[in-house]
Amino acid sequence: MSTPAPAPLPVLRAGLADGLTVAGRNLLKLRHQPGQIVATFAFPLVSVVLFGYVFGSAIPIPGGGNYREYLMPGLFVMGTVFGLVGSLTVIAKDNGLGVMDRFRSMPMARSAVPFGQTASDLVVAAGSLAVMAGCGLLFGWRAHHGVGATLGAFGLLLLLQYAVSWVGVFLGSLVRNEETAARIAPLVMPVTMISNVFVPTEGMPTVLRVIADWNPVSAAAVACRELFGNPGLPTGDLAWPIEHPVLATVGWSALLLVIFVPLAVRRFRTAGL
Repeated sequence: MSTPAPAPLPVLRAGLADGLTVAGRNLLKLRHQPGQIVATFAFPLVSVVLFGYVFGSAIPIPGGGNYREYLMPGLFVMGTVFGLVGSLTVIAKDNGLGVMDRFRSMPMARSAVPFGQTASDLVVAAGSLAVMAGCGLLFGWRAHHGVGATLGAFGLLLLLQYAVSWVGVFLGSLVRNEETAARIAPLVMPVTMISNVFVPTEGMPTVLRVIADWNPVSAAAVACRELFGNPGLPTGDLAWPIEHPVLATVGWSALLLVIFVPLAVRRFRTAGL
């Protein structure tokens, strides 16, 4: 006689509880890693000072406007995308230390570890965005379209961060140690550089401009500039993601989640078998 399958609701509830436990474990670990906390929250300040003041006097904005107001939405997006590196490194480190093998031996939901990691990443990302926004306000950035549009922009950033965090969890599960993860991490840089984060794409060569305009980073940056009311919105004959940046950012995020959530969960379930 076959054993009946467990009811979906209790399984979902147990998986959620296990995932929250793992998320709590990840956040508590930060208390013993002050260097990581300092690095996470120093990045926004360094980025605003370095890019805002080094590039600020050299890059004209189409239609005029303050370069730091143009830059800040791009820096928000860049910090969000770099969240992938954090997820990748943490999972790879736990792989190297054998923590993942121990988790697999425990009576817990197979999805708990990737869900817990991405949940804790989201909390850290929210804190990092708050610090970066505070730095931006100190250096002259403003959101001009009211509270609703501002919250919408930050919600969009957190959605994108959650999606790229799943990419990092999956890639980290393929890597067996932190050193290999550190070699992979710099590959994220071109994704943020070939975009409109720092400069408008109008002056780029045709091929590079097409790549930049279809880069999810560019769509997210334009969406934030639009919602914050910051200068530098592109005009003319635009690529679809740049013409509909909010919808494109939501679509890119959903696509990443649809692809990488099942891949990450399956990888955690089957690794080592």
